[in-house]
Amino acid sequence: MTPPIQVGEKRREARHSADGSVRVSYFDPQRVEIVGRLIDVSQSGFRMEHRCASLSTGQMVEFSHAEAAGHARVMWKRIMGERVESGFLVVQSREDF
Repeated sequence: MTPPIQVGEKRREARHSADGSVRVSYFDPQRVEIVGRLIDVSQSGFRMEHRCASLSTGQMVEFSHAEAAGHARVMWKRIMGERVESGFLVVQSREDF
């Protein structure tokens, strides 16, 4: 008999809950701006809730929220009806500019 597969936490960094607005923008070909709600943050990324299902995994965006600003890559998205959650990896923070 095969033992059950164990699925553990895969995150490398701790997250902490956050609240407030997030602004994300990208060009497609015109500038698109998304305003959403910050859910949580980690040392290298953040998660937000928004309503833009066209935001794609792998897409580069400019972002700004109360804890950080800079450029990030969309790592994943989950569509739940009209709500969308996306996870971002920060690739350059504003202090690195």
